[in-house]
Amino acid sequence: MVQHGAALARESGDASLAETVASGRFEDLDNRMAALCRYAVKLTLTPHAMERDDIEHLRQTGLDDRGIVDANQIVSYLNYVNRVADGLGIELEQSWPEETRRPRSYPLASR
Repeated sequence: MVQHGAALARESGDASLAETVASGRFEDLDNRMAALCRYAVKLTLTPHAMERDDIEHLRQTGLDDRGIVDANQIVSYLNYVNRVADGLGIELEQSWPEETRRPRSYPLASR
């Protein structure tokens, strides 16, 4: 997950965004980004609990069907890739910066 946070910080140009997302302090985000993060957490931790209201809430924040499907696909793909890598014990390559390769815990993991 650390490598994804580094990529988010790099791509967004906002290093604090990755920390906000990792910490679960979604109230610090705008409504749309907070809704996307809550959707991602629910889809990741309790996919069996997804309901129509989860999709409706995303629509209320301005996402259209394409945006919702894109969000779903990105979250699902990252979950898949992380589970494959973790399940096989894959380590990040030595070329990644040391701070990216060190183990780290996240508050969301304990929910």
